[in-house]
Amino acid sequence: MPPAGATAPFTDHYQDDHSVQPVLTPIGNEVGLYRDWLKLRLSPAYYGLDVPHGNGEPVVVVPGFMGTDLSLMELFWWLGRIGYEPYYSGLGLNVDCPDASTDLVWGVVRRAADETGRRVHLVGHSLGALIARSVAFEHPESVDLLISLAAPFNEVAYVHPALIEAMAAVRRQAGSHLTWNVEPACYSGHCTCRFTGHIMRPSQPAFRRRALYAERDGLVSPESCLEDEPEYNIGIATSHYGIIYSSEAYRTVAELLAEANR
Repeated sequence: MPPAGATAPFTDHYQDDHSVQPVLTPIGNEVGLYRDWLKLRLSPAYYGLDVPHGNGEPVVVVPGFMGTDLSLMELFWWLGRIGYEPYYSGLGLNVDCPDASTDLVWGVVRRAADETGRRVHLVGHSLGALIARSVAFEHPESVDLLISLAAPFNEVAYVHPALIEAMAAVRRQAGSHLTWNVEPACYSGHCTCRFTGHIMRPSQPAFRRRALYAERDGLVSPESCLEDEPEYNIGIATSHYGIIYSSEAYRTVAELLAEANR
């Protein structure tokens, strides 16, 4: 019997999750993000050269798991430099229940649409793209294009064991300051929230979408980040985190946004 005042040990009933499978991806590739950042700063595309520009269209950027809006600061300011009206997601640290996060991002999308009078483009990294995808499923009338960056939205996500442990760690902190809405089944295929239903693609999406996957992804198998339609997928020669600093990815995002604006 535990002593008075002691809490029961955490038991993760969802660690055996068939929708998230471990795979030994080359996690060492992730240190290359610093090289990607440097190459981005040296790239003409970073300064808005040799890339198509926007005309004030709203773009909401959504960070990945355990990321903050500041992790997409380079992307945010770059979008402004090339003529778009960028918006942060407002999520803070992205570790809360994805359903609750979807509601928060929808609030930003609605504000962006109201302020600009235009449908919104969404650019999300990893989990952020899944949250953006959930918003787009629920409000396709407000979303023009979703660009996913290294987002494992297939029915089975093959990810590095370190990422699986990180999701379990968030479940262990359920109900704490940063995870008010997290339930025991969060970040698993056992979750019954509408967010999970959107990821499982119950119907054909009514919004435009493109998927940029990291060819040297160190955390997620690239095959987990592919749309069913091959023509929607674009490989970027970088890692999972490197993709948010990749000059190749930035140039591709600029081209996709311009294509959507025609």
